[in-house]
Amino acid sequence: MEANRDHQGVQQLATAPRGVAVGVTTVAAGGLFSRLLAWDQATLLAARRWRTPRRTVVARALTRLGDASGWTFVGLAFFATLHPIGTNLGLRLAVAALFATLLSQSLKRTLHRARPDIAIAGFVPEAANPDRFSFPSGHTCAAFAVALAFVGVPFGLGTLFLALAFAIGASRVYLGAHYPLDVGAGALLGSMAGLVTHLLF
Repeated sequence: MEANRDHQGVQQLATAPRGVAVGVTTVAAGGLFSRLLAWDQATLLAARRWRTPRRTVVARALTRLGDASGWTFVGLAFFATLHPIGTNLGLRLAVAALFATLLSQSLKRTLHRARPDIAIAGFVPEAANPDRFSFPSGHTCAAFAVALAFVGVPFGLGTLFLALAFAIGASRVYLGAHYPLDVGAGALLGSMAGLVTHLLF
């Protein structure tokens, strides 16, 4: 009988007026989105259980490395080698980070998703936030952009920087600066920016 009821429900939706069908679909999509956001927040809150003083020190160091000042220092270090390879790496890093910043900041200021410490009552992050907007993660976006821009470069730097990108992304959730979906979106956008940079060089 349950199977019959389900079949009848599907038939009713299929034969319903267009406006009704669209309304049902919109409600279903809204329910899915709500569940996704609930998972996002629950995962962020669960990450607090992993906090220890030593891990927090490491996570803060990773986040500082993913700041604009951190990437500037690394880029200048490449240029300071005065070698063609170093110059090429410095240029790749600068272009990738610029693309990533433009993408992430444009979306942040369009979507206006609030940071966890603003949206969740009583939530205290372990690091200061550079702005009020959460989606996507700018740190993660820049890190993945640089990593993908370094694909195929000498000394295995592509693999090294990819591992660093994952670590920086994880640090943003661990510190409570971003939700997991912010980091996932940042990784995706950054990968796109990095691949475009890779094609340019």
